[in-house]
Amino acid sequence: MKYFCLSKSTIFLFLMFLFFSCTPKKNILYYQNIDEMASAKLNSYEIRIQPDDLLQINISAEDPKITAPFNLNPMNVIAEGNSQTQLNKSAINDYLVDADGYIDFPELGKLKLSGMTRSEVLALFKKKISAYIKNPIITVRLQNFKVAVHGEVNGPGIVDVASDRITLIEALTKSGDLKTTANRKNILVIREIDGVKSYFRVDVTNADFINSPYYYLAQNDVVYVEPKNRTLSPDLTLVTTLTSFAVSLLSFVLILTR
Repeated sequence: MKYFCLSKSTIFLFLMFLFFSCTPKKNILYYQNIDEMASAKLNSYEIRIQPDDLLQINISAEDPKITAPFNLNPMNVIAEGNSQTQLNKSAINDYLVDADGYIDFPELGKLKLSGMTRSEVLALFKKKISAYIKNPIITVRLQNFKVAVHGEVNGPGIVDVASDRITLIEALTKSGDLKTTANRKNILVIREIDGVKSYFRVDVTNADFINSPYYYLAQNDVVYVEPKNRTLSPDLTLVTTLTSFAVSLLSFVLILTR
């Protein structure tokens, strides 16, 4: 009987080969049918204001004195020529949207903003403030835009969004991307609209998901990435995988030593 001595490097390379060969590309590649899709212009997307949103709303003009009644912190924004200067970044004009969708704005009273886009909010304030101030400068910004990502990602947690929108792929990327154990064909997105929760499952291996209403995430969306095998915990999945590797390696060694 002839015996072969396997080096550590040979065993390592063989294990790596087994590891990567166990996961078909069709289960891990994104946008697999992108070449089959006709080029299409994405619909414009704007977030909609919801209860518990924190809005920063500033009203300014050439003469800061006339805007003072419309700002919680009148000295927060002034005009210097054609530019605006923040005098006190800690003193901001933040308004919390209440459970009924209203904010209480100086001089204008209660305004219902829930369900409106940022552009619609700007148009509303432009119309109301223009009755008092000529050519007002109005800025509206959502201060607490965030989404939660958990499950089979490398860095689960809360993703803070600095801009007005974020895609599902951007949120996953900010969370360290998907693990090899992630089920890319069944990512759950939980969204609440007007107090009603909706659920949608996204297949990121199919490029057509970029046309879904969940390609762009809304504030407070929850993204859950489930494992490929729902019946096994991550630890048990790892044990099963290592056991499979060990059996395969043992079979390989037995073949060589016959």
